[in-house]
Amino acid sequence: MSGQHRTAPDPYFPGHGDARFRVHRYELDLDYRPVPNRLAGTARLSAIVGRAPLAEFQLNLGDFRIDRIRVDGRPPHYSLRGGKLRVRPVKSLPASAAFTVEVHYSGNPRPVNSPWGGLGWEELTDGALVASQPVGAPSWYPCNDRPADKAAYQIAVTAPSAYQVVIGGRLLTRTTRASTTTWVYEQPAPTSSYLVGLSIGKYQTVLLGDPGLSGVPQTGHFPAGLFAEFSRDFARQPQMMELFEELFGPYPFGEYAVVVTDEELDIPVEAQGLSLFGVNHVDGARGAERLVAHELAHQWFGNSVTVADWRHIWLNEGLAKYAEWLWSERSGARRAHELALHAHQSLTAQPQDLQLADPGRKSMFDDRLYERGALTVHAVRRALGDAAFFRMLREWAVVHRHGVVTTEMFTAHAARFAPGPLDGLFEAWLYERALPPLFTAA
Repeated sequence: MSGQHRTAPDPYFPGHGDARFRVHRYELDLDYRPVPNRLAGTARLSAIVGRAPLAEFQLNLGDFRIDRIRVDGRPPHYSLRGGKLRVRPVKSLPASAAFTVEVHYSGNPRPVNSPWGGLGWEELTDGALVASQPVGAPSWYPCNDRPADKAAYQIAVTAPSAYQVVIGGRLLTRTTRASTTTWVYEQPAPTSSYLVGLSIGKYQTVLLGDPGLSGVPQTGHFPAGLFAEFSRDFARQPQMMELFEELFGPYPFGEYAVVVTDEELDIPVEAQGLSLFGVNHVDGARGAERLVAHELAHQWFGNSVTVADWRHIWLNEGLAKYAEWLWSERSGARRAHELALHAHQSLTAQPQDLQLADPGRKSMFDDRLYERGALTVHAVRRALGDAAFFRMLREWAVVHRHGVVTTEMFTAHAARFAPGPLDGLFEAWLYERALPPLFTAA
């Protein structure tokens, strides 16, 4: 990846993240009381300065009371305004130096305002849910909030014992004292701040499938009254896991959990090693099975292989959407080409003003981006042929496992597997606004 992507601010959210340093580990110790929606936390960040000395730096954090901050054990100057925690250490931090930041904070977590409504920490009728994409992470912890800055996490959450805490990663310990229980999770894989998911609720937990000695442990958490519906709707997830491991390479994390919260959500949301669904996505008739496949596919495309900045979001959503079509094809339902024809016909009737490779902040979650992204992947498949296409796709996910990518990196990668130049194909699908024709030959 070029140095520009490592040092430039995200063009869609220039106020989020600080490219002058990177965090390699977060340790969060949180105490949450659901009824007053009260959060008290300590965040310890282990970070590394970039190529230039750092006289001051910025984290993103919501409207909390700061009780104490330390940089390398010493109190710095700081201010918290407008979601930006500005910190000036006593002494400038040398280039390439390792340093630690410790922030003690408390308050009532609230979602971050965005063009798509509140993002991040959401107080539920009974519990809480975190779905941060793209900029909601500061609603509950101080972070370098840019997708390219990926770090390991250890998160401890203390909550009333009636509640279960689910976080993406491995549950290390669960300790009950009096009326509270502390849950400690570890996610060692590099993780973007927006992908740290969390759910606090009253759930029944089941194992999905039998992972065996080499399989991926899969758990489901859902309201107890939904056992029959959940069991049917997620019954084929282990088969999806097998298929995606065949097509995309080994599952990139240690485990996978799905949570069905006892409230409706507009759409399911992926997090690292975790996907969050609403009760409206469970009907007992597999009515949302394509979304089960979509969120699982994000573990490879988006979570393990992460965009350098939000201009490239089609790589997340187009590949996850195409994974829906691959699951449909491989499970005996409609073929991918049939689904592509249907998507193309639908897009033809809609405005032709979307540039896939740089959709702009306003359109980054437009349904057309998902569909056109999948159509672009399908066009590449047709240009390469199935054997080369699936080699290309698997190598993309394996080579860039836990890494950061751009559209230009994908086009260069795909070109290596093509029998001829792909410049015209990518120019039409990624950079021109008009929808290219889709060849109808099967």
